[in-house]
Amino acid sequence: MTDSERRDAALQSKAWPYEEARRLLKRYPEGVKQDGSAIIFETGYGPSGLPHIGTFNEVLRTTMVRRALHEMVDAKTRLIAFSDDMDGLRKVPDNVPNPQLLTPHLGKPLTQIPDPFGTHDSFAAHNNARLRAFLDQYGFDYEFLSSTEQYQSGAFDDTLRTVLRRYDQIMDIMLPTLREERRATYSPVLPISPSTGAVLQMPVEVIDADAGTIRFADADGQMIEGSALGGAAKLQWKADWAMRWVALGVDYEMYGKDLTDSGVQSGRIAKVLGGRKPEGMIYEMFLDAQGEKISKSKGNGLSIDEWLTYGPEESLAFYIFREPKRAKQLHTGLIPKIIDDYFQMRTNYVDQPWDKRLGNPVHHVHMAKPGGEVPTGDLAVPFSLILNLVGVMGEEADRDTVWAYLANYAPDASPESDPELDALIRHAVAYVREVVAPTLQKRAPTDQERAALKDLDDRLANLDSVQAEDIQNEVYAVGKRHEFEPLRAWFAALYETLLGSSQGPRMGSFIALYGIDNSRKLIAEALKR
Repeated sequence: MTDSERRDAALQSKAWPYEEARRLLKRYPEGVKQDGSAIIFETGYGPSGLPHIGTFNEVLRTTMVRRALHEMVDAKTRLIAFSDDMDGLRKVPDNVPNPQLLTPHLGKPLTQIPDPFGTHDSFAAHNNARLRAFLDQYGFDYEFLSSTEQYQSGAFDDTLRTVLRRYDQIMDIMLPTLREERRATYSPVLPISPSTGAVLQMPVEVIDADAGTIRFADADGQMIEGSALGGAAKLQWKADWAMRWVALGVDYEMYGKDLTDSGVQSGRIAKVLGGRKPEGMIYEMFLDAQGEKISKSKGNGLSIDEWLTYGPEESLAFYIFREPKRAKQLHTGLIPKIIDDYFQMRTNYVDQPWDKRLGNPVHHVHMAKPGGEVPTGDLAVPFSLILNLVGVMGEEADRDTVWAYLANYAPDASPESDPELDALIRHAVAYVREVVAPTLQKRAPTDQERAALKDLDDRLANLDSVQAEDIQNEVYAVGKRHEFEPLRAWFAALYETLLGSSQGPRMGSFIALYGIDNSRKLIAEALKR
């Protein structure tokens, strides 16, 4: 397929990154701004808590849109990862050590809050570093900007002067959206207290917009006349968002459904400032296992480190890609199926025509990484099967022992020739030890199940073949002979009595992997209960 045909396919694809990129093409048909400068993509992050997967989500999805645009036209683009680290800390997060260090500093900018982890100059610096470490590990092409550095360097001063000139127009936009008591104290400009260093939530009077001079009451009530420029003040959230869009020339920024109203009001403020609201997708939120929105301060979502302990980074990206406009739960129980689904879609990709490849999640997962090529080659063993093997092995399970079992099932595989499989084995050992093992509970078989297990044991003892398909045929035959209705009840019984789980693998494959003798030992143990 020629490059021209590939571009035509991208222009026609219904996959959501291409649909988003086409919105930018309506703004800039040639993929470049009128002045020749780059199209700016932005993601925002508030470092008031440890970064979680929802934070990574925005950078990944935005990168997917950026790459989709590059597949359509020869676009000139930049991606800015912006940290709102000049915000005042409103509450102490639930999931940090030494919380007593933070309490005396409530209200101060996050870059002025001590690091409770004791590794960086501030709480914001610690959380920014954690986020950047993973973005760098994944290989994202981005520029990191700190709100504090932008304000203090004067980079925002010209746009801040415009905010002061059009202060009343911004107030006209915001005041009707606020409760009556909030209107009395609202100001789009928030001075930094000269006496306490806190971000002040009180009205200001614009004295000289061109000079950037304002008047306000300090924390002790003393009237202060000073500059709003150079980091002496910051903007209230919605005005800050709009100011940033205008100052940085942002053309695309997606955000969560919970910020829908904020996006409308910030868009109106951006227009007042002489700019234009960026294009952007409004996505649904991630939920925890109980269906509640995940929160940095609560720490009820999965951390990036947790997912990467139990699965490869591509599996995380695969999950994030799918159905961005539908609310999805995000917890450790999802990881095994996501891993197997990722590898299955990767297998499918090889034989798909190009237009179908553009809708395959793995295309976008790997386009977002350096190189952009989807790897070839199938896994010798599904991740779910490795998990079951590790589960029945118990405390003796480790990487080397699992490989010893795989030698009979997949003799051509080795840690050297299959590094992906080797990594999955490590993930499986960690997942079973920390997530699965505490939940495993093997039950005693019923009378019907006991008779069926004895029958299966006899058949395995006399089976000449050790091939997974032949073993699976025997398992089926036992279930039918003992009249399990429906037949899946027989497989559920095998999972619950032999593996201690409500779900499990294809039993023929599992028995072939674990070995006939070892599988018969599992049956014998079940029959003793």
